[in-house]
Amino acid sequence: MSDLRQLYQELILDHSKKPRNFRKLESPNRSAEGYNPLCGDKVTIYLQLEDGIVKDISFQGSGCAISTASASMMTAALKGKTTAEAESLFERFHGMLTGQPDPGDLGKLAVFSGVSEFPVRVKCATLAWHTVHAALEGKAEPVSTE
Repeated sequence: MSDLRQLYQELILDHSKKPRNFRKLESPNRSAEGYNPLCGDKVTIYLQLEDGIVKDISFQGSGCAISTASASMMTAALKGKTTAEAESLFERFHGMLTGQPDPGDLGKLAVFSGVSEFPVRVKCATLAWHTVHAALEGKAEPVSTE
């Protein structure tokens, strides 16, 4: 089990040091901002939706390793998904972190399962997810984890 935990930590560190999709999209048709006042994480999610599919997704912001890695892995996981698939993945990811039983297969996103042991860090891991949820719904007001 310690080997698996080590692998998870390495994956999170890799995504926090070299985040994927960390840029502003040229012409997003949806975006949202999120803020975690507890530790100061800030994120902006940019989406290019076409015919109900996430054609492109990116983010910018600053935050802790968990927040940045979560945003990075989220953008990789959501690219090419339908909005319904994206919402389902949001619900399952959030469920994993808040103790709901068996969220189903989350692939590489399962590396965040250990975060549930640290309730303060759950907000770090879910900030980008709540923000993309707002962007998918077209909400204009900033998202806060409080």
